[in-house]
Amino acid sequence: MLVAITGFGSVWRCRLGKPADNPERLWRMAYYNTTGVMVHGSVRQRPKIVGYARFNAAGGFNPNYPSRMINRVFQCADPCVWNGANKLLFERMLPHGETPDLFLVVVRPELTGTLTVGPGEWRSSDTWLLSFSEAANQQEAMLLMPANGWIRGELGRFVLELSSRRPWIARLVLTAPQ
Repeated sequence: MLVAITGFGSVWRCRLGKPADNPERLWRMAYYNTTGVMVHGSVRQRPKIVGYARFNAAGGFNPNYPSRMINRVFQCADPCVWNGANKLLFERMLPHGETPDLFLVVVRPELTGTLTVGPGEWRSSDTWLLSFSEAANQQEAMLLMPANGWIRGELGRFVLELSSRRPWIARLVLTAPQ
């Protein structure tokens, strides 16, 4: 499965490779990205839906420059649930020009207004909620969306539209205001 990244969640964690005496330990590092919200001046995970995107250093991910991964396409394992958490493994970054199957999209209320996550028609059936954090009036959702997938927030219905010239770039566009 090919996934393009449009944005990242607010929380990052890393894990060193094992064993500790292995000289390739840093090359085997894993980086985890998930949703978070501001709580008393710090970004904290307040998961309502637990999930994360995992990146490996060996797969072309550079933690020193995460913004360079935006609008890049990765080969990914199929999303799954493991130990009660939604998981998406980004295996390796592909050369420029690949057309993705899905997009990793992060949504905050500043863009869509508050999301009403749960039963009902708040997202298209082909959109998968990977992670969702919420506290007070703060929210952050990490979604896997196809082109033309949609979500409904407090401000209206937003559709994921592709760039006409570069199909690995997409953005949410308000199509039906409330």
